[in-house]
Amino acid sequence: MPNRITSASRALIAALFAAGAIVNVAQGGAREESRLLLATEVLQQIKAMPDARVPDALLAHAYGIAVIPDVGKFAFFFGGRHGTGVLAVRDSLTSAWSNPVCVSLSGGSFGFQWGVQYSDIILVFTTKRGIEGITGGKLTLGADASVATGPVGRQGSAATDMNLAEIYTYARTRGLFGGIALDGSVISIDRSANASLYQKSGVTASEIFSGQAPAPPQTAQRFLDELAKATGTAMRTSPAPQAEVSAAQAPGSVPPSAQPARTFPLEEQKKNQ
Repeated sequence: MPNRITSASRALIAALFAAGAIVNVAQGGAREESRLLLATEVLQQIKAMPDARVPDALLAHAYGIAVIPDVGKFAFFFGGRHGTGVLAVRDSLTSAWSNPVCVSLSGGSFGFQWGVQYSDIILVFTTKRGIEGITGGKLTLGADASVATGPVGRQGSAATDMNLAEIYTYARTRGLFGGIALDGSVISIDRSANASLYQKSGVTASEIFSGQAPAPPQTAQRFLDELAKATGTAMRTSPAPQAEVSAAQAPGSVPPSAQPARTFPLEEQKKNQ
């Protein structure tokens, strides 16, 4: 498959697994770091596509983005889909991206089908509601939040076409990139993976998003840097926004929880329609 992870990348990931077995406490779980490396490569490769890509306008106004590489679809009349990846959300005060949270995607289908297929999945969240839903543990696409196959191209289609859903779904399969129907699929917080990555038992998605979790390994910063490039967002100087949290909680300041969340233009357009 021409769009699958390169041999050099797989060699790097194999080395990472070996190193992780030795320095797991200091660097986080090797499996979770490989997840971040693959997600970073997916962003790099899709960004390089001149025409087949997530529209710039949609990326610029996204509340959250999930990248789930190598999602396997296995089918023999009954079909199933499963994969693991990472999700980052915009900081309500700075618009910078939060530290990544490990997530999983799963779903099933029924019909005349067979075979195995792997895809790189990208989910673009356009409202706070979808993010709040996944923070609670899991979110069913199409039931807990409206979902649609995403428009494709640097400019995408008309703005009205990007105001139809709370989550837009994309897939890259065998070198082709475009929207994909994922209604009924479930995206869930991978708690055990987060505990391994952040070296903290019981760490929650809310703690990670708000910067209250321990700092993740450097592979998280690489992912965030690539995400910032793809979305035209200022990069963080550190993967853990602890300084921002401390400043917001300084004497006389208003804590983040008491401040109104930023409303991005895409959601404003939805409200005005």
